[in-house]
Amino acid sequence: MSRAIKHLLIGGLIIMTIGVPAATTANENDLKLTIVNPRNLYDPTPNGYSTAVIMPREARVAYISGQGGQDGTGALSPDFAVQVEQAYANLHAALDALGARPDQVAKLTILVVDHDMSKLEVLTRNVKKMFGEALPAQTLIPVPRLAVDGMLFEVEAMAVLD
Repeated sequence: MSRAIKHLLIGGLIIMTIGVPAATTANENDLKLTIVNPRNLYDPTPNGYSTAVIMPREARVAYISGQGGQDGTGALSPDFAVQVEQAYANLHAALDALGARPDQVAKLTILVVDHDMSKLEVLTRNVKKMFGEALPAQTLIPVPRLAVDGMLFEVEAMAVLD
């Protein structure tokens, strides 16, 4: 199969997914992002993420570097839950500096040191606290360590700017 045909097939699948009636908008007032959770796939919203998020065609995109659980002095708590909460506060501060809101975040990449299922509740609670119903697409990657000794969690984001 030629490369062009493969791209057309992939594009067709994306178009079919966009047309799924389970799509909602991240912000009903300005329709910045479109969240898609196809009914024929597992519903990820109880776990704090969406299957796909469509950015507007003319969007300016901000890539926010990984935010860890360091406080303003650079100190890290040894507690995973405290680091996750602080990392989301840091992400919120980065969004504020860009003039953006959480409902403008399309994608998160989460890095967790020594991930196990017991950490999912902490992760889900914090992402839902920050994003509410406008849950971004998200990938969780278990890692053996992060850049700074004692760092247990990191979150990076892609956001659409006004």
